[in-house]
Amino acid sequence: MAMTATLDVTDLRKQFSIGRPAVDGVSFAVPAGETVVLLGPSGCGKTTTLRCVAGLEHPTAGTISISGRVVSSPAHGIMLPPRLRNIGMVFQSYAVWPHMTVRQNVIYPLKHRKIGRADAGRKVDEVLELVGLSEYADRPVVALSGGQMQRVALARSIVYRPQLLLLDEPLSNLDAKLRLRLRDDLRRILKATGTTALYVTHDQAEAVVLGNRIGVMRDGKLLQMGTPDEIYNRPADLFVANFTGATNEITGTLIERNGRFGVVDIGGDRRVEVALLHELKDGEKTRIALRPENILIGPHKGSNALDAQVLDRRYQGTQTIYDIDLYGQKLEVVELGTAARYEVGANVPISLPRDALWAYRDQSPVVEWSQPSAHGDFKS
Repeated sequence: MAMTATLDVTDLRKQFSIGRPAVDGVSFAVPAGETVVLLGPSGCGKTTTLRCVAGLEHPTAGTISISGRVVSSPAHGIMLPPRLRNIGMVFQSYAVWPHMTVRQNVIYPLKHRKIGRADAGRKVDEVLELVGLSEYADRPVVALSGGQMQRVALARSIVYRPQLLLLDEPLSNLDAKLRLRLRDDLRRILKATGTTALYVTHDQAEAVVLGNRIGVMRDGKLLQMGTPDEIYNRPADLFVANFTGATNEITGTLIERNGRFGVVDIGGDRRVEVALLHELKDGEKTRIALRPENILIGPHKGSNALDAQVLDRRYQGTQTIYDIDLYGQKLEVVELGTAARYEVGANVPISLPRDALWAYRDQSPVVEWSQPSAHGDFKS
């Protein structure tokens, strides 16, 4: 039951009023059958982008094409209404009709599409099976849990095989356990249906599990679009690094370059080898981003062997989080395992793999964005 389309967004702008645009020159493509996730903090423009694709917002400029057909181009006076775009939509709020049963909800979109009754019934059975609601078909939706209602909304949006599925934070109203389950189910459903999807979230774990590619947005701009691996291991800038959990920062000065790598003085003539993710010149001030998971505590193995002191530790059962002092700079370290191995106050050797030290140009002052700890809320 493949429903494949490509989506092309070119130089999309949306200006609501004076001030900076909500969406500022965003371009990306979603290949047929892929899921692209737009990730970023609230107010970054990701939902506005999705609403422009749906036809619920009128863009100020740029073009949007679905399967090669232009559905929106202000410059040419083209603005197709949502119902003519052949899209499915799933929102945060479970948009279901309370006075109907599950089956009545799901069959509803087929009534406006000339489909015979037997055919419609078969399609509904198929999709209820897919979302795991077969045995609830004849229950009133008001008798369902939030997670089940969201499954009804999903079933209703894919039953007519739209070319493109748009999902706006569909899991954010669910409790944590349910969110994980539905996230994994959603991944299976998108794969099984071969749907082309655009998915909006502020949750990095969701983005990584669901996205073939992830676009990170901030202040209306698309900072980077890449595979989860690229976003997590080659972030384009400090914001992307920070937003996806590389919360440690070390400042220093670049003293030599060697292809993709360089040497940075991090103070007191102490040097570390780093991966250069920006074009940097010798003598330039740099900020190094580093994930808490990528710092190794214990007898030195490999590059960048240094000495640090444990300032604090938080034992979390399957992992321990340490705050360490590295020559006056405070870093967070995560060590997996059920034993907390180092005492507060202990001097410990650490090593920092050079591939995990990402050096960027220091463009201070950086506006800090406060996010939940990558090791609390988002553990999956």
